[in-house]
Amino acid sequence: MKLILNPHYANLRSALDNLDEAFAEGTSLREKRNSIRVCRLGGLELNVKRYHAPRPLQAAIYTFLRKPKGLRAYEHAALIAAAGVETPEAVAYVERRSGGLLAESFFISLQCPYTRRFYEFGGRAVDNEVRDVATAFARMTAHLHEARLLHLDYSPGNILFDRDADGQWHFSLVDTNRLRRGHVSIARGCANFARLWGDTVFFSVMADAYAEARGADADMCRRLMLDARRRFWTRYVRRHGEPFPLGNL
Repeated sequence: MKLILNPHYANLRSALDNLDEAFAEGTSLREKRNSIRVCRLGGLELNVKRYHAPRPLQAAIYTFLRKPKGLRAYEHAALIAAAGVETPEAVAYVERRSGGLLAESFFISLQCPYTRRFYEFGGRAVDNEVRDVATAFARMTAHLHEARLLHLDYSPGNILFDRDADGQWHFSLVDTNRLRRGHVSIARGCANFARLWGDTVFFSVMADAYAEARGADADMCRRLMLDARRRFWTRYVRRHGEPFPLGNL
Protein backbone atom coordinates (compact mmCIF):
# COMPACT_ATOMS: atom_id res chain seq x y z
CA MET A 1 0.00 0.00 0.00
CA LYS A 2 1.21 3.51 -0.82
CA LEU A 3 0.19 6.30 1.55
CA ILE A 4 0.70 10.02 1.12
CA LEU A 5 -0.43 11.86 4.23
CA ASN A 6 -0.80 15.60 4.71
CA PRO A 7 1.66 16.46 7.54
CA HIS A 8 -1.11 18.41 9.28
CA TYR A 9 -2.94 15.12 9.77
CA ALA A 10 -0.02 12.91 10.79
CA ASN A 11 -2.07 11.75 13.79
CA LEU A 12 -4.37 9.87 11.36
CA ARG A 13 -1.67 7.44 10.22
CA SER A 14 -2.78 4.61 12.50
CA ALA A 15 -6.48 5.34 11.93
CA LEU A 16 -5.98 4.86 8.19
CA ASP A 17 -5.17 1.22 8.87
CA ASN A 18 -8.93 0.89 9.41
CA LEU A 19 -9.87 2.70 6.20
CA ASP A 20 -11.79 -0.24 4.73
CA GLU A 21 -13.89 -0.62 7.86
CA ALA A 22 -14.58 3.11 8.10
CA PHE A 23 -15.51 3.22 4.40
CA ALA A 24 -17.91 0.29 4.78
CA GLU A 25 -19.66 2.11 7.63
CA GLY A 26 -19.61 5.53 5.97
CA THR A 27 -22.60 7.52 4.73
CA SER A 28 -22.90 7.13 0.97
CA LEU A 29 -22.99 10.23 -1.21
CA ARG A 30 -22.53 8.46 -4.55
CA GLU A 31 -22.23 4.86 -5.65
CA LYS A 32 -21.25 4.68 -9.30
CA ARG A 33 -17.97 3.65 -10.90
CA ASN A 34 -16.31 5.60 -8.12
CA SER A 35 -17.86 5.67 -4.65
CA ILE A 36 -17.93 8.68 -2.33
CA ARG A 37 -18.74 8.35 1.36
CA VAL A 38 -18.54 10.49 4.46
CA CYS A 39 -16.51 8.60 7.05
CA ARG A 40 -15.33 9.15 10.62
CA LEU A 41 -11.61 8.63 11.16
CA GLY A 42 -9.57 9.89 14.08
CA GLY A 43 -12.50 12.00 15.27
CA LEU A 44 -12.78 13.84 11.94
CA GLU A 45 -15.57 13.85 9.38
CA LEU A 46 -13.85 13.01 6.12
CA ASN A 47 -14.89 12.74 2.50
CA VAL A 48 -13.47 9.50 1.08
CA LYS A 49 -13.57 8.86 -2.66
CA ARG A 50 -12.73 5.33 -3.74
CA TYR A 51 -11.65 5.01 -7.37
CA HIS A 52 -12.61 1.76 -9.06
CA ALA A 53 -9.89 -0.67 -10.08
CA PRO A 54 -8.91 0.22 -13.67
CA ARG A 55 -8.75 -2.26 -16.53
CA PRO A 56 -5.29 -3.78 -17.17
CA LEU A 57 -4.27 -1.28 -19.88
CA GLN A 58 -5.48 1.68 -17.82
CA ALA A 59 -3.77 0.23 -14.75
CA ALA A 60 -0.48 0.11 -16.64
CA ILE A 61 -0.91 3.69 -17.84
CA TYR A 62 -1.70 4.97 -14.33
CA THR A 63 1.17 2.95 -12.86
CA PHE A 64 3.94 3.92 -15.29
CA LEU A 65 2.87 6.84 -17.51
CA ARG A 66 0.30 9.04 -15.81
CA LYS A 67 -0.53 9.99 -12.25
CA PRO A 68 -3.67 8.26 -10.90
CA LYS A 69 -6.78 10.41 -10.52
CA GLY A 70 -6.73 10.30 -6.73
CA LEU A 71 -3.12 11.44 -6.59
CA ARG A 72 -3.86 14.30 -8.96
CA ALA A 73 -6.82 15.33 -6.81
CA TYR A 74 -4.57 15.29 -3.73
CA GLU A 75 -1.92 17.46 -5.40
CA HIS A 76 -4.37 19.84 -7.07
CA ALA A 77 -6.05 20.68 -3.76
CA ALA A 78 -2.87 22.43 -2.65
CA LEU A 79 -2.58 24.36 -5.94
CA ILE A 80 -6.15 25.63 -5.74
CA ALA A 81 -5.83 26.61 -2.09
CA ALA A 82 -2.55 28.41 -2.81
CA ALA A 83 -4.43 30.47 -5.41
CA GLY A 84 -6.83 31.64 -2.69
CA VAL A 85 -9.79 29.56 -3.88
CA GLU A 86 -11.59 27.15 -1.59
CA THR A 87 -11.47 23.40 -2.05
CA PRO A 88 -11.72 20.72 0.66
CA GLU A 89 -8.30 20.30 2.28
CA ALA A 90 -6.52 17.14 1.15
CA VAL A 91 -5.84 14.72 4.01
CA ALA A 92 -4.40 11.63 2.34
CA TYR A 93 -3.99 9.55 -0.78
CA VAL A 94 -4.01 5.77 -0.47
CA GLU A 95 -3.05 3.44 -3.30
CA ARG A 96 -3.11 -0.33 -3.53
CA ARG A 97 -1.47 -2.43 -6.23
CA SER A 98 -2.00 -5.91 -7.55
CA GLY A 99 0.68 -7.66 -9.59
CA GLY A 100 2.68 -4.43 -9.54
CA LEU A 101 -0.15 -2.42 -11.17
CA LEU A 102 -2.55 0.12 -9.72
CA ALA A 103 -5.66 -1.48 -8.24
CA GLU A 104 -8.01 0.60 -6.10
CA SER A 105 -7.09 4.01 -4.71
CA PHE A 106 -8.59 6.56 -2.32
CA PHE A 107 -8.56 10.35 -2.10
CA ILE A 108 -9.40 11.59 1.39
CA SER A 109 -10.26 15.20 2.20
CA LEU A 110 -12.09 17.16 4.83
CA GLN A 111 -15.85 17.11 4.37
CA CYS A 112 -17.07 20.45 2.97
CA PRO A 113 -19.80 22.00 5.15
CA TYR A 114 -21.50 23.83 2.27
CA THR A 115 -24.90 22.40 1.42
CA ARG A 116 -25.89 24.04 -1.86
CA ARG A 117 -24.89 23.16 -5.43
CA PHE A 118 -25.33 24.90 -8.76
CA TYR A 119 -28.04 22.48 -9.87
CA GLU A 120 -30.57 24.75 -8.17
CA PHE A 121 -30.16 27.39 -10.89
CA GLY A 122 -31.65 25.17 -13.57
CA GLY A 123 -35.04 26.71 -14.27
CA ARG A 124 -34.81 29.19 -11.38
CA ALA A 125 -35.72 32.80 -12.06
CA VAL A 126 -32.84 35.25 -11.80
CA ASP A 127 -33.76 37.23 -8.68
CA ASN A 128 -31.46 39.38 -6.55
CA GLU A 129 -29.98 36.43 -4.69
CA VAL A 130 -29.21 34.58 -7.90
CA ARG A 131 -27.57 37.69 -9.33
CA ASP A 132 -25.43 38.00 -6.21
CA VAL A 133 -24.36 34.35 -6.42
CA ALA A 134 -23.64 34.56 -10.16
CA THR A 135 -21.57 37.72 -9.71
CA ALA A 136 -19.55 36.38 -6.77
CA PHE A 137 -18.96 33.06 -8.51
CA ALA A 138 -17.79 34.69 -11.75
CA ARG A 139 -15.34 36.86 -9.83
CA MET A 140 -13.98 33.81 -8.00
CA THR A 141 -13.60 31.96 -11.30
CA ALA A 142 -11.80 34.93 -12.83
CA HIS A 143 -9.41 34.90 -9.89
CA LEU A 144 -8.74 31.18 -10.43
CA HIS A 145 -8.10 31.78 -14.13
CA GLU A 146 -5.79 34.71 -13.41
CA ALA A 147 -3.87 32.30 -11.17
CA ARG A 148 -3.36 30.16 -14.31
CA LEU A 149 -5.61 27.31 -13.19
CA LEU A 150 -8.49 25.85 -15.22
CA HIS A 151 -10.86 23.33 -13.64
CA LEU A 152 -11.72 20.96 -16.49
CA ASP A 153 -14.86 19.49 -14.90
CA TYR A 154 -16.68 22.73 -14.09
CA SER A 155 -20.14 21.25 -13.68
CA PRO A 156 -22.90 22.15 -11.19
CA GLY A 157 -22.30 19.11 -8.99
CA ASN A 158 -18.67 20.09 -8.46
CA ILE A 159 -19.39 23.57 -7.09
CA LEU A 160 -20.56 23.72 -3.48
CA PHE A 161 -21.56 27.04 -1.97
CA ASP A 162 -23.24 28.79 0.94
CA ARG A 163 -23.58 32.21 2.54
CA ASP A 164 -22.00 33.08 5.87
CA ALA A 165 -23.51 35.06 8.72
CA ASP A 166 -22.18 38.29 7.21
CA GLY A 167 -23.93 37.63 3.91
CA GLN A 168 -20.76 36.73 2.00
CA TRP A 169 -20.90 33.93 -0.54
CA HIS A 170 -18.35 31.12 -0.34
CA PHE A 171 -17.62 28.52 -3.02
CA SER A 172 -15.70 25.26 -2.77
CA LEU A 173 -14.52 23.31 -5.81
CA VAL A 174 -14.51 19.52 -5.73
CA ASP A 175 -13.62 16.69 -8.13
CA THR A 176 -10.44 18.50 -9.06
CA ASN A 177 -8.36 15.68 -10.54
CA ARG A 178 -8.70 17.31 -13.98
CA LEU A 179 -6.93 20.66 -13.67
CA ARG A 180 -4.95 22.47 -16.36
CA ARG A 181 -2.10 24.78 -15.42
CA GLY A 182 -1.04 27.62 -17.67
CA HIS A 183 -2.38 30.82 -19.20
CA VAL A 184 -6.18 30.93 -19.42
CA SER A 185 -7.34 33.11 -22.30
CA ILE A 186 -10.57 35.08 -22.08
CA ALA A 187 -12.15 32.80 -24.68
CA ARG A 188 -11.15 29.63 -22.86
CA GLY A 189 -12.19 31.15 -19.54
CA CYS A 190 -15.66 32.02 -20.83
CA ALA A 191 -16.06 28.54 -22.32
CA ASN A 192 -15.28 27.07 -18.89
CA PHE A 193 -18.78 28.11 -17.71
CA ALA A 194 -20.64 26.24 -20.47
CA ARG A 195 -21.70 23.17 -18.48
CA LEU A 196 -23.40 25.09 -15.68
CA TRP A 197 -27.16 25.07 -15.23
CA GLY A 198 -28.98 28.36 -15.70
CA ASP A 199 -30.77 30.47 -18.28
CA THR A 200 -29.27 33.06 -20.58
CA VAL A 201 -29.82 35.87 -18.05
CA PHE A 202 -27.86 33.91 -15.44
CA PHE A 203 -24.99 33.48 -17.91
CA SER A 204 -25.10 37.13 -18.92
CA VAL A 205 -24.73 38.20 -15.29
CA MET A 206 -21.72 35.91 -14.93
CA ALA A 207 -20.23 37.16 -18.17
CA ASP A 208 -20.46 40.81 -17.09
CA ALA A 209 -18.83 40.08 -13.71
CA TYR A 210 -16.15 37.90 -15.30
CA ALA A 211 -15.33 40.58 -17.87
CA GLU A 212 -15.01 43.25 -15.20
CA ALA A 213 -12.78 41.04 -13.03
CA ARG A 214 -10.44 40.25 -15.91
CA GLY A 215 -10.49 43.66 -17.59
CA ALA A 216 -12.16 42.29 -20.71
CA ASP A 217 -14.94 43.58 -22.95
CA ALA A 218 -18.36 42.70 -21.50
CA ASP A 219 -20.11 42.32 -24.86
CA MET A 220 -17.39 39.94 -26.03
CA CYS A 221 -17.61 37.86 -22.85
CA ARG A 222 -21.41 37.62 -23.11
CA ARG A 223 -21.11 36.42 -26.69
CA LEU A 224 -18.37 33.93 -25.89
CA MET A 225 -20.10 32.53 -22.82
CA LEU A 226 -23.53 32.22 -24.42
CA ASP A 227 -22.06 30.66 -27.56
CA ALA A 228 -20.22 28.09 -25.44
CA ARG A 229 -23.42 27.39 -23.49
CA ARG A 230 -25.39 26.90 -26.70
CA ARG A 231 -22.82 24.53 -28.23
CA PHE A 232 -22.51 22.37 -25.14
CA TRP A 233 -26.22 22.08 -24.37
CA THR A 234 -27.24 21.55 -28.00
CA ARG A 235 -25.01 18.48 -28.10
CA TYR A 236 -26.10 17.33 -24.66
CA VAL A 237 -29.84 17.57 -25.36
CA ARG A 238 -29.42 15.68 -28.63
CA ARG A 239 -27.90 12.74 -26.75
CA HIS A 240 -29.54 12.83 -23.33
CA GLY A 241 -32.57 15.10 -23.38
CA GLU A 242 -33.16 18.35 -21.53
CA PRO A 243 -32.27 18.14 -17.80
CA PHE A 244 -33.74 21.57 -17.00
CA PRO A 245 -35.63 24.29 -18.94
CA LEU A 246 -32.96 25.63 -21.26
CA GLY A 247 -35.05 28.19 -23.14
CA ASN A 248 -33.86 29.32 -26.54
CA LEU A 249 -30.36 28.06 -27.24
